[in-house]
Amino acid sequence: MSAATQTSMTSSEEPLDLAPEALPLPPLEPAPLEPMPLEPAPLESALLEGASLARGPTQGASRAASPPAAAALREAPPARIDRDFILKNQLVERYIAGRLPLRGAQDLERFCRENPELLEEIHLAQNINAAVRLLETSGHASPWEPERKTWWERPEVPIAAAVVAVIMGCVALVSHSRMSDARHAEAALRQQLAAQPLEASTSTRPITVIPSRTGPTASLVTIGGGAVQMADLKFDVSWTPLNVFRITIDRIGQGRVGMLHNVQRDSNGNIHIELNSSALGPGDYQFTIEGLNWKGEPIPQAWATISIAH
Repeated sequence: MSAATQTSMTSSEEPLDLAPEALPLPPLEPAPLEPMPLEPAPLESALLEGASLARGPTQGASRAASPPAAAALREAPPARIDRDFILKNQLVERYIAGRLPLRGAQDLERFCRENPELLEEIHLAQNINAAVRLLETSGHASPWEPERKTWWERPEVPIAAAVVAVIMGCVALVSHSRMSDARHAEAALRQQLAAQPLEASTSTRPITVIPSRTGPTASLVTIGGGAVQMADLKFDVSWTPLNVFRITIDRIGQGRVGMLHNVQRDSNGNIHIELNSSALGPGDYQFTIEGLNWKGEPIPQAWATISIAH
């Protein structure tokens, strides 16, 4: 056997060293760490939910695309909030302003129900009273008071309007009745004036009138005022040398009533005029007596005024 063969056999029969230091170890690979689900605080999750709703439908759809994460958040037990978290994030102020999501508001209400001393610590009652006083000073109504209505929305306004309408309706009816009566009376007077009826005289009253020679005077005599009379007026003109006269009758303040031509006086020097007291309307009438010379020219002689009453 050759020396090389013996050498190889000798080396193969030597004992092997199996110590751990002599064996090469494979490299260690770290085990993958599974992400532990974070348990967000209820207020933070509620704020996140409100922010996701405010960002729009795109981010809401992306969030809805991961149902395992949403389910994990829903299944996670809600953590309790504490006093520092409330004061740091001004949750009470945001609650009063209405800027807390529903879940955050519920958590805050639960915490304040269990810890009422927090509201005393932040002097909530005093601050609310001060805010109410400020509202009243500025002219605004308190939050618990009903909203002030304008003057036309008050209940007494339609009641007053209805009362005024009823009163105006009654006044209108009374006015219409009076106007109707006035129209009927006016129509009757117009008809009477157009017809000019004369009432029959029951007696004759002789009246001697001494006219003025200087000008028109006040009323000398009044006829009528009771039963219809036939007034026999005698104007004394015995002092004038003229025998034929023209007599003009004017209603004072209105106009001429009539004119008598070529009236002669009697042997006693009187001019006779008989007048029905219902022939003329009530008022004052002026008689102007003018004498006619041989040429027929009128010459003023005397004036007399009489009154007629009905």
